[in-house]
Amino acid sequence: MGRSSIPILGFVLFLFLSCLAARTDAEYLKYKDPKQPLGVRIKDLLNRMTLEEKIGQMVQVERAVATPDAMSKYFIGSVLSGGGSVPAPKASPQAWVDMVNVIQKASLSTRLGIPMIYGIDAVHGHNNVYNATIFPHNVGLGVTRDPKLIRKIGEATALEVRATGIPYAFAPCIAVCRDPRWGRCYESYSEDYRIVQAMTEIIPGLQGDIPANSHKGVPFVAAGKTKVAACAKHFVGDGGTTKGINENNTVIDLNGLLNIHMPAYLNSISKGVATVMVSYSSWNGKKMHANHELVTGYLKDKLKFRGFVISDWEGIDRITSPPHANYSYSVQAGVSAGIDMIMVPNNYKEFIDDLTYLVKNEIIPISRIDDAVKRILRVKFVMGLFENPLADYSLASQLGSKEHRELAREAVRKSLVLLKNGKSADKPLLPLPKKAPKILVAGSHADNLGNQCGGWTIAWQGVSGNDLTVGTTILNAVKNTVDPSTQVVFNENPDANFVKSNQFSYAIVVVGEPPYAETFGDSLNLTISEPGPSTIKNVCGAVKCVVVVISGRPVVIQPYLTTIDSLVAAWLPGTEGQGVTDLLFGDYGFTGKLARTWFKSVDQLPMNVGDLHYDPLFPFGFGLTTKPKY
Repeated sequence: MGRSSIPILGFVLFLFLSCLAARTDAEYLKYKDPKQPLGVRIKDLLNRMTLEEKIGQMVQVERAVATPDAMSKYFIGSVLSGGGSVPAPKASPQAWVDMVNVIQKASLSTRLGIPMIYGIDAVHGHNNVYNATIFPHNVGLGVTRDPKLIRKIGEATALEVRATGIPYAFAPCIAVCRDPRWGRCYESYSEDYRIVQAMTEIIPGLQGDIPANSHKGVPFVAAGKTKVAACAKHFVGDGGTTKGINENNTVIDLNGLLNIHMPAYLNSISKGVATVMVSYSSWNGKKMHANHELVTGYLKDKLKFRGFVISDWEGIDRITSPPHANYSYSVQAGVSAGIDMIMVPNNYKEFIDDLTYLVKNEIIPISRIDDAVKRILRVKFVMGLFENPLADYSLASQLGSKEHRELAREAVRKSLVLLKNGKSADKPLLPLPKKAPKILVAGSHADNLGNQCGGWTIAWQGVSGNDLTVGTTILNAVKNTVDPSTQVVFNENPDANFVKSNQFSYAIVVVGEPPYAETFGDSLNLTISEPGPSTIKNVCGAVKCVVVVISGRPVVIQPYLTTIDSLVAAWLPGTEGQGVTDLLFGDYGFTGKLARTWFKSVDQLPMNVGDLHYDPLFPFGFGLTTKPKY
């Protein structure tokens, strides 16, 4: 018995080691090996996936329904924060990171451990997040015509987004807004596609520089935790709808579509943009979310785009009128058109059930599902999400950092346009003297950070007032800038007698539009909000005044122009109001030139540079300049 125990022990040991070796072999998963080529990793993972796992990857749900149970049970591929959807009011970066990681851990607990990708609208800085740097909206950035500045804004935005644990931003909007009546016109850099093309330099800012040897159309996001996947939107023609009606119909021939609305997509794809979002709008009556010819035929096949195509919020629902009237048809039309990821965002079970049925009944071929999933996995692999799925607190100090706020202040300075300076050219009012006995600051937008930031700030529609986030109002910027001996009087809407009786040296009047986003911003009259016009009349009728217009687009100003001494278009400058006073008081000179035509009356619209009948109040490219005083 004693003699035979050694061979038996040896045999048992041999069996144990063999099993261990086999298990180790089985645990080597090519898709988890970053040394393997990208194509090999995608193929290896795709071959392991069930239909349920594949369809799960195509689903993007809202944060509010992204429970750990839902993430793991349905293999959800992506989560988003809608406008204003936050873990808590004024949440810290740490609270954001914790929330994202809880969701991510549920994804990692699944059989294949495919990480989810979390997306957010960071469209002028990380605008959903308290204390983030809020940059000027795109309508102002187009004025700068400064791609290097735009790139730096992309870099800063990426750091602030990553500071909250999020690796994906739904930006940039590369719409070419052809009619300022559109409620999203402020999200567009210009009416001129060439300026929009130049501004796509924000993409390498967000994602990093694409390697020189990269194949055309392949997405690129630099590894590490300082860059985010970008999203060129909204494909295509969103800025060309009739009368600027949001989500409406763009009536234009193919030539016009390709020459005006498409060029910036070519630049975005050549810079390695990871994702493209489809537009709610239609082209000549055909919903873009159902347009196979453009989404698959042009974007994917002709332009060779290899990232993933994502729908807009409930975008497929709106294929039918009314929305969601025939959801199974909408799922079929959207997925068949070539949309890879569906921003469901709430009724994900219905979407999963319908798509599963359509595939199992061979109405949608499995090859279409595989194409979608390959593209989603490609982006996740490229950006290093499999290697670094969880976020940490290491970038928390980047949120609203002094460096980023200084950059935003520079962007404000370069985005303002001086439209009038003095009642006559030889008597300019600007720059204003810092030292004066008493000055008046007036207007609904002078001491209102929310109005100054506009829509897509903290909440989807924006928030009026000063309690939304951290920043400097124009009134506070004036107080910070003037000589200590100068008395600054603030009266939001003074009557004429008050102005006349106070013997002010001059007045700064800040008026404009309220915050808005998307359809809520559609306007057929484009007027300055009351009591803005009466404030202009009461103040400028009694004292020398500069009027600063805070708006997402050109507005009706001609009726007040003779009363106004100096006029500044400040657009939606964001949190750094000090950039406005940098120019008003001459610490820097005005350099901005209009990137949009400023109309005389709305009856002229649409009117864009190059049109046959072009009779603007201020033409595209117009902008007076001043020299720095100090």
